Amino acid sequence: MDQPPWLQAAWAEFGVREIPGKEDAPEILRYFRDAGDTNVETEATPWCAAFLGAMLKRAGYAGTGSLLARSYLDWGDRLDDARFGAVAVLSRGDDPNAGHVGFLLSDTNGKLYLLGGNQGDAVTVASFDKARLLGLRWPKENVEAASKGDDAIFSRVLAHVLEMEGGFSNDPYDPGGPTNRGITLEVYAKFRKETLDDGTRARLIAELKRIPDAIVTAIYRQRYFDPASCPVFTAPLALMHFDAAVNHGVGAAIRMLQGVAGVTVDGEIGPETLAAIGAKSLADLLDDYAETRRARYRALPHFWRFGRGWLKRVDATLALARTWAAAEATNRGLIEPQQIAKGEGKMGEKSKTEISSSDDSKWWLNSKTMWGTLITAAATVIPVLGPAVGIVLPADLITSFGDQVVTAAQALAGLFGTALAIYGRLKADTPLVLRKN
Repeated sequence: MDQPPWLQAAWAEFGVREIPGKEDAPEILRYFRDAGDTNVETEATPWCAAFLGAMLKRAGYAGTGSLLARSYLDWGDRLDDARFGAVAVLSRGDDPNAGHVGFLLSDTNGKLYLLGGNQGDAVTVASFDKARLLGLRWPKENVEAASKGDDAIFSRVLAHVLEMEGGFSNDPYDPGGPTNRGITLEVYAKFRKETLDDGTRARLIAELKRIPDAIVTAIYRQRYFDPASCPVFTAPLALMHFDAAVNHGVGAAIRMLQGVAGVTVDGEIGPETLAAIGAKSLADLLDDYAETRRARYRALPHFWRFGRGWLKRVDATLALARTWAAAEATNRGLIEPQQIAKGEGKMGEKSKTEISSSDDSKWWLNSKTMWGTLITAAATVIPVLGPAVGIVLPADLITSFGDQVVTAAQALAGLFGTALAIYGRLKADTPLVLRKN
């Protein structure tokens, strides 16, 4: 049975429980933070709604942000019939404001079985009388995920990467350390916003071993696919580039791609890089990218141990990318090469050439930045070099106002000039020319 992503996240927390005594379980306190309440400092606060909200957030959905179980009665869409994974809101005693909330697993013989938090002071499965049910709710469409038109490409390239990565490993020669499905322990800890140290290491490794699909997908999307600008590429190039970003790092992948495209290697994909990619055939891009990756692997100190697998991975990625290119009858690397190359696509920035050739330039003496610089220079230099070139303040002026006042005036002039220069720089949007015709 397919499980909703929020339920997968909840199962990953199964077994977390309160700590007897004065100490608080850090996992439970994190539920409060993830659910949107950063003020709770003790697990003594009822936490069933915090747990549910945290699991929804980790799956990419917004909860109510409230610690009240009944707040979920007005959340999402109402369900008339039981559904696996639905949010079930229950009454608790005679208090009209009290309640309990969890994820529905089963509706059997008048009993509701919920996976939830604060059930016997733990994340576990518990049964409740169906008579307590106040309502069943289902998340509305995940707007963030639905808005991404490149989800189809992401799903395809992610499937390949996960196949290449395999399951859990902890090879002592692997600098990444404990890794599951291509996600290292360090990356997982950062995603969970936790410090990786001796006190958290064992627990985080246990969590990493059972990492749910929803978190895997979120990490790959947020940490690799989007930052590497994969959404602007066709599926074949996105496959090669995404696989490189995962295995080499996003920055290294971008620099390799820029080298293949023949542009300045600065680690940032902008209009110049996109224009070069759009001008080069997809077949050449893929072949050159693959060879660049092979050369990079061969230069690594652990090539003797992992090299054969690394090269097989590049070969498999290249073969699949070629297959996709043939099936889609495409020989381009950009989804919209003309628009993106002109800076009209997702990058949306003007190239340096476009800016320097603008007709909106202005004469340099009309620049606030230039005037501010001149005033600052005058206030600083004239008192020092003035006497050498015959510029001296009259003695009666200094006598009348005092040398401290004159010095203060010079300082204020310098301050005004500096402020004017900074303001002009911040407001500047056109280049300067020596002469305005």
